[in-house]
Amino acid sequence: MITLRHHVLTIVAVFLGLAAGIVLGGGPLSDVGPTVTTASQDEDGAPAEGQGQADYSEAFVSTLGPQLVSGRLAERSVALVTVPGADEQVVTALGEQVAAAGGSISARYDLSEDLVDPGQKSLVDTLGSQLLTQQAGDDVAPDASTYVRIGQLIGLAVASKAAEGEDVTGKSRAIVDAVRGAGLMEGPDKVDRRAPLVLLVMGTDAEDEGADAVLAGLVEGLAAQATGVVVAGTLHDGATGQLQRLRADPAAAAVASVDGIDTAAGRVATIITLQRSLTTPGGSFGASGADGAVPLG
Repeated sequence: MITLRHHVLTIVAVFLGLAAGIVLGGGPLSDVGPTVTTASQDEDGAPAEGQGQADYSEAFVSTLGPQLVSGRLAERSVALVTVPGADEQVVTALGEQVAAAGGSISARYDLSEDLVDPGQKSLVDTLGSQLLTQQAGDDVAPDASTYVRIGQLIGLAVASKAAEGEDVTGKSRAIVDAVRGAGLMEGPDKVDRRAPLVLLVMGTDAEDEGADAVLAGLVEGLAAQATGVVVAGTLHDGATGQLQRLRADPAAAAVASVDGIDTAAGRVATIITLQRSLTTPGGSFGASGADGAVPLG
């Protein structure tokens, strides 16, 4: 039996696909909300047909979105982790969507350039080894590689395997302080809860040799400590960027991914994917997702 929710989600999926088709055919949609640029107007000042369709798709999903996400993350918290270069407008919009879904952002953590720079591996490895010995000997795999280990350590500090989350401990505070002190991450001075969900927002596409392995190790490590991890990127990220390459890595099997967060439909899909990740790990969603535009289960 087809429920109203399935019908509505199917409509959203259709519009997400439409938006993606317009983007790929006519240029990138980089703005968070619907806009009309000079380049997308005809000589009379009227919006071009493709831009008009894109604006309508954005307006449609923006209007319907609150009904689709309402209550999906009720009493659940999300640790927001950003990769260097993440779009601030998009990050803000995602936080607003979490709140609209009844959830909360436990804290925001910004990874530094040094953490994702393959040239700084020795720094990351040294810190990880020290923290493993001093704080996390029983919680992190001793044979984990450099970036899987640091991902596990950060995950231990900010995330929880309990669906309702857990209180911050002295151990988790010490790990965050050490990672911050080494210049590898920024975060708030005081956090009360560790979140069951981690939302990792992609940033500038790192094309340095070894950068993809760094990202894969980090997400694999985070997944080992959280109930669910969702890696989210833009339409470009999913089509030809680093998120596309991450999805081809075996490490991606442990996390869910969504592309299209620079569209209203992609942000709605992100919330639905976060909810799904509370019980079902993995999945590739969005305009270029192998498992469809949005989870329908």
